[in-house]
Amino acid sequence: MDLYEKIINNGEKISLIGLGYVGMPIAVAFANKGTNVIGFDLNKSKIEQYKNGIDPTKEVGDEVIGNSTVEFTSDESKLNEAKFHIIAVPTPINTDKTPNLNPVEGASRILGKHLTKGSIVVYESTVYPGVTEDICIPILEEESGLKCGIDFKVGYSPERINPGDKVHTLENIIKIVSGIDEDSLDTIAKVYEIVIDAGVHRAKSIKVAEAAKVVENSQRDINIAFMNELAMVFDKMGIDTNEVVEAMNTKWNSLGFYPGLVGGHCIGVDPYYFIYEAEKLGYHSQIVLSGRKINDGMGSYVADAIIKELILAGKTVRDAKVVIMGITFKENTPDIRNSKVEDIIARLNEYEIKPTVVDPQADFNETKNEYNIELVDMEKITDADCIVMAVAHDEFASMTVDQFNKFFEDTKDDKKIIFDIKSKLDKEAFLRENFVYWNL
Repeated sequence: MDLYEKIINNGEKISLIGLGYVGMPIAVAFANKGTNVIGFDLNKSKIEQYKNGIDPTKEVGDEVIGNSTVEFTSDESKLNEAKFHIIAVPTPINTDKTPNLNPVEGASRILGKHLTKGSIVVYESTVYPGVTEDICIPILEEESGLKCGIDFKVGYSPERINPGDKVHTLENIIKIVSGIDEDSLDTIAKVYEIVIDAGVHRAKSIKVAEAAKVVENSQRDINIAFMNELAMVFDKMGIDTNEVVEAMNTKWNSLGFYPGLVGGHCIGVDPYYFIYEAEKLGYHSQIVLSGRKINDGMGSYVADAIIKELILAGKTVRDAKVVIMGITFKENTPDIRNSKVEDIIARLNEYEIKPTVVDPQADFNETKNEYNIELVDMEKITDADCIVMAVAHDEFASMTVDQFNKFFEDTKDDKKIIFDIKSKLDKEAFLRENFVYWNL
């Protein structure tokens, strides 16, 4: 009986190492299919939340977490009990934009100490081509005393979870899988097919799978950068970019991208992994790096536009009350990692503007710890000079003009400025009410 058959017959366990926005939904999905799952994370407070039926990520919900059979633990010795291991820890970037592999290296060291013969280790963390085989495998071998290819096997399957997306879920997205040899590839593919209804794509090698991940997000990054560049030019021309895009999208082969802030744990990070490895090989990226520079600069661009509109409205910039709606990196998720809204705030701070930030999705303590920003209840906003809807949470996008008007009560003049970054509000309705309306 091979490892796959043992897993589906509950003879062996699966472990998930790293229980964030990626690892936790995978652990729950496997458990829902009747497999025995160990969910490991070093964060003890997170583990306690899961044990108490609380889903801080809002990816699967409290009820699902509360009823899940996943064995949540921060005790690394429990990894001894599993034979199929999935590592899904973050792979961020350093301040100099180089890859930060500390989390994936640390997870490899922890697992290596508890790795047993006959195991398979699959990495889901985003890396540049070569990391799994050149960095992770040696760590596993060093810590375990075992030999890869003989005592254990390794594969790579890039995560494609889209936080906050209830349509393109784990089960509905084709999963790329790869293995160090044909036997490991076959087992890895069959194990993932337990939970992936859309099926799997068997990559020819681990490096191909690693490259596919950084390239698919770099492609999206470049396309959004193109739209952001257009938005900056059209703003100078006095043309609404979204009206242009709406017209353009009537053509069958239009890609449907829109301008916006590009942050988060994937699109705002993965291109730098590609750029880093390319430069190591002597190639200086042109298109990918240019796109990243444009997108990294959009927060400052929006902030400068806010300053301009405040001045044109005759408001004193230093005394202006700017309210930022949304701090998460995208709508309808509590995920604040690499949020480009913070860039808007940092730029406004240069003008000695301390904006008020509201976000019903984000966690108060996490936001304070990560960005030193204290969230404010939306009900307390009454005397704004400028409202910036930076993140199009449903709670914000569904608001009416009258509801926004309440934020401007007690304003010294009647000049109300609204910034609609994602163009989700009814532009004409705001113009009829004499708002100064700006969208990206």
